[in-house]
Amino acid sequence: MSASLDPAAPHISDPAPPAPPRGGILGPAHRTLSIGIISVVFLIAFEAIAVGTAMPVAAHELDGVGLYAFAFSSYFTTSLFAMVLSGQWSDRSGPLRPLTVGIASFAAGLVLAGTAGAMWVFLIGRAVQGFGGGLVIVALYVVVSRAYDERLRPAIMAAFAAGWLVPSIVGPLASGTVTEHLGWRWVFLAIPVLVVVPLAVALPAIRRTASGPVDPGAPPVPFDRRRIRLALGIALGAALLQYAAQDLRWHSLLPGAVGVALLVPAVRGLLPRGTYRARRGLPSVVLLRGVAAGSFIAAESFVPLMLVTQRGLSPTLAGFSLALGGVTWALGSWVQSKGRVQPYRERLMVLGMIMVALAVAGAPAVLVDAVPVWTTAAVWAVGCFGMGLVIGSTSVLLLKLSPPEEAGTNSAALQISDALANVVLLAGGGAAFAALGGGAVGAAHTLTEGAATASHPGAFVAVFLPMAAVALVGAWVATRLHAKPAASGKTG
Repeated sequence: MSASLDPAAPHISDPAPPAPPRGGILGPAHRTLSIGIISVVFLIAFEAIAVGTAMPVAAHELDGVGLYAFAFSSYFTTSLFAMVLSGQWSDRSGPLRPLTVGIASFAAGLVLAGTAGAMWVFLIGRAVQGFGGGLVIVALYVVVSRAYDERLRPAIMAAFAAGWLVPSIVGPLASGTVTEHLGWRWVFLAIPVLVVVPLAVALPAIRRTASGPVDPGAPPVPFDRRRIRLALGIALGAALLQYAAQDLRWHSLLPGAVGVALLVPAVRGLLPRGTYRARRGLPSVVLLRGVAAGSFIAAESFVPLMLVTQRGLSPTLAGFSLALGGVTWALGSWVQSKGRVQPYRERLMVLGMIMVALAVAGAPAVLVDAVPVWTTAAVWAVGCFGMGLVIGSTSVLLLKLSPPEEAGTNSAALQISDALANVVLLAGGGAAFAALGGGAVGAAHTLTEGAATASHPGAFVAVFLPMAAVALVGAWVATRLHAKPAASGKTG
């Protein structure tokens, strides 16, 4: 699930048109497009949250509980590859085709998963769905880059964040109700039908405002086969690393080592040069996105498990303890979209990362019985507000620092940093958790009310405190976003 912080900083993206259309993202010039793409984001968000509720039932009925984790990793692996493909495809011929193919693939994967009679078919459906999701997320960024002038980009990014608000609150309840009364298959099969209307609204507007290459007179830009190979490497490497982290026996060392060997050169080739040295400007924007998303999501994955096993909450109540965070995340994203905060964006992002660090460090306080359980919801809401400030700002900053012909490639780099940091930090946190007696990370999805409290408090501390330290590193990275003119598109 931001602009340069110095108003005097050089502007290296495409110049704003001489007379931008009046009105906001819902003004006459943008209303149809905005409603269409926000609706697509809303439905994808609802599906992402609802599937987590239905997945345990699906795995049980398909006799595939042993392959449960792969239902998530298959989605992630194919989406990583699709992000790179979508970036190149969008830069070459515009975002319309990858967006159309992506939504069609996403819907086809949902239908395949929803009609699966065996777990292996279900996993293929999830992989097809992930491929479509990876195409869509990058293509949407390119649509924003082309169709909205710089003045409106913070607002549309805030609207994307708001598109996750309602699903994050009602998604688990709605999915649970559908699963209980109609069956888990309808959680998958309903979304393809619902997405037809927003797609019909959005595609004609995208064709008018954002289709085709940036320079129609220039020869077509060929696909970079090296980047495609690197994309395959990063997807396969991430899958192997996930597998190794889920099984800490000695024979998992080999796939883990192979995964790292594939990931390192692929990451160096696909992210902007200087990313992991926090070079000022675009590389630090891409790095900050990964640091913020990875540290927060890795920690958040353990919050419901901690509340269930250590404080005896039901899975439903544990999930709802995070619902307030959806509201504050959207609020933070709305704050970063206001024009008056643009000169202070860097300070807001530093503040946001400090709030994330404090929330992650403060969450395990609930392990002390004297601390009220409701404090988790309050603390996490603070962290979500910080994430709203940071995630929306990194999206806007990336588009500001990207020449129009490289918006797709750079947007793919941002999403790769986000997704890869999630899997690496979650794998590390999961390994530490298991090593200290916490049990399998996947147990969070299969716990039932009254489950035995087999986890140890120290195992949770070993997850949350390192992630808080990573978030503090992100606060330092956020001080390096002041753009310096540099050759865009160079990787390494």
